[in-house]
Amino acid sequence: MTATALRVAGRTVGRYVHRPDLPGRLSPRPYLHPLTTLAGVPVTEFMPGDHLHHLGVSVAVPDVGGRNFWGGRTYVRDRGPTELDDHGVQEHLGLLRGGPDGFTEELSWRFGDLELLRERRTVTARALGPDRWALDVTFALANPGDRELTIGSPATNGRPGAGYGGFFWRAPAEPERARVFTADAEGEEAVHGRAADWLALSGEGWTLVFAGATGASRRDPWFVRTAEYPGVGSSLAWARRLPVPAGGTVTRRIATAVADGRLGPAEAGALARRLVEGSG
Repeated sequence: MTATALRVAGRTVGRYVHRPDLPGRLSPRPYLHPLTTLAGVPVTEFMPGDHLHHLGVSVAVPDVGGRNFWGGRTYVRDRGPTELDDHGVQEHLGLLRGGPDGFTEELSWRFGDLELLRERRTVTARALGPDRWALDVTFALANPGDRELTIGSPATNGRPGAGYGGFFWRAPAEPERARVFTADAEGEEAVHGRAADWLALSGEGWTLVFAGATGASRRDPWFVRTAEYPGVGSSLAWARRLPVPAGGTVTRRIATAVADGRLGPAEAGALARRLVEGSG
């Protein structure tokens, strides 16, 4: 197992594991865990009992050309969640840049000897103030093959409302349900499956503010869970499969503010604007 520490204002706020030692059923992939606020409050959960394949913060996709890079059971049309031997691996190829504030990494998304995607991922961390910091994740998924590849989700395979796949953050479970809201809506039912410039998730002593930092990222709907477990993702294939042409690249960038305390909509919105200042 190989890991890199992330530091902000002289404090270690997280760890990125490049070469995880994980069972194949979990679709092994790099992940960020543990992540904390600047005061040390945990804001990620790893391999929880309800979903062992939730690995802190990661880029995970349940259907890449028919292969599972999310982990766990695969949703099969007219059959439902099914145990299949279809799990891919995100293989760390090397760091192109590294430092205490972040890195750029090259990855190969593989199923056996078949490379489906080649990824360049950049992760950076920076201070936003004495009690908040920003995690910025950009991933560029390139199709190295000579044919179009498509990315799907359980929703595109027949399960309504389950369009997850892409950037995903599993937050800690707490006795009280996490609060989730955008600029003009609140609650899981109101924000799930909808696009919004930013979305906030708040728990006991912490708030996460997620923002798409490019036009394409802002158009992706949010996948949100608070009743079953606390988690937020930005969905690549919510209602229809996403094509990646031969030689083409799909790029997304999600910036997240990690703040101590419970923030309201006005403060969360102001943080979101700071996250995306100067972005495309």
